[in-house]
Amino acid sequence: MFVAFNITIWLVTFGWIFASAFGALPYILSGVIPNVASAFFETMSGFTTTGASVLPDGAYPTLECIPRGILFWRALTHWFGGMGVLVLCVAILPFLGAGGMQLYRAEMPGPSKDRLTPRITTTAKLLWGVYALLTLAEVFLLKFLGKMNWFDSFCHTFATMATGGFSTRTASVGAYNSPVIDCIIILFMFLAGVNFSLHYYALTGKPGRYFKDAEFRGYFLFWLVCGLFITINIWGTIYTGFGESLRVSFFQVTSILTTTGFVSADFNLWPQPSRMLLVIMMFVGGCAGSTGGGIKVVRIMIMCKKMIKEVRQFMRPQSVLQVKLGNKPVEAKVLSNISAFFTIFVIIFVVASFLMTFFTPDLVTAATSVVATLGNIGPGLNAVGATQNYAGISATGQMILSACMLLGRLELYTVLILFLPSFWKR
Repeated sequence: MFVAFNITIWLVTFGWIFASAFGALPYILSGVIPNVASAFFETMSGFTTTGASVLPDGAYPTLECIPRGILFWRALTHWFGGMGVLVLCVAILPFLGAGGMQLYRAEMPGPSKDRLTPRITTTAKLLWGVYALLTLAEVFLLKFLGKMNWFDSFCHTFATMATGGFSTRTASVGAYNSPVIDCIIILFMFLAGVNFSLHYYALTGKPGRYFKDAEFRGYFLFWLVCGLFITINIWGTIYTGFGESLRVSFFQVTSILTTTGFVSADFNLWPQPSRMLLVIMMFVGGCAGSTGGGIKVVRIMIMCKKMIKEVRQFMRPQSVLQVKLGNKPVEAKVLSNISAFFTIFVIIFVVASFLMTFFTPDLVTAATSVVATLGNIGPGLNAVGATQNYAGISATGQMILSACMLLGRLELYTVLILFLPSFWKR
């Protein structure tokens, strides 16, 4: 059993590294990104759905100058990485058997892994089916309502459903300056940040499962409050019209909260409270079981409930209190796992931020480049902000951030376990 587990962990981690190395070849061979470290960074960013980019650069001053084949490959890496390359393998390779469940658990995000059916291969197929259906829906809406061409529709949809953020335009979605396109992408970014199991239940006639789910309620409420706060904060200071403030605010809130990273405005110019709230959202991320990155809403909710429980326990030492999510008590094992996850996440963030101070011009850039890659978001602030990219960071800095992307996408444990001596002794 231990041998099978070790092989699975090894396969998942090195499978993602190999996929990123192999996927870098089109960039290198085409000459679009001749530097190996930068090409690896771009591909890792694609497969992990981070959306942090070194393009455009000096050779290609705008994304519009880059060959369409490269831009399509760039978007496709997002789409395959969104639901998970290895989960796709589980769906199409039924002979994986019990090993398929181990692959599924190692790659899917969240403290618990929902199974829609007893057979894990069937669950993987259903999740990929929902993913493909939503993808087609967005493609057609962008084409026929948003008036995008087919190429842009597919590329932006791949990036949206994977919560990736690679665009075919240098100014990202803001280049279209279209309220219709913004609203379509807001809707699908929001849906991509939701647990895909809930979409499956909705498609099978159980839409009520959305608001019965405690995590979805927390996700929706946080999204709504942040969107309204930033709307008010930028209205009259950055934008004169309420409607424009509302649209721009909810676009960026949805993009950052779901860790998509699309840009419709330069939020580096926004008031400090709005920028700070965006940074907080970078840590939070989407729901467990979604294609979003970050810590995940359910972990934040459980940790907040645990803190409240500890304060109450301090007031009344003799009382017996439980942490509940919805009406269900949270198992002690899950609480321990989440507490450890938080601790590890903070330590990695602090260490990586310190290291990045050697490769970035200021502390804000260093810290937000780490949270933007560790949380699989894409844009940070200052030198890696909404209108900037990661091309100015040295090859060493890019490799550190590439490691952050992998750690964030595989939720820390799958990668870090390889550094334990006991892992190799089994």
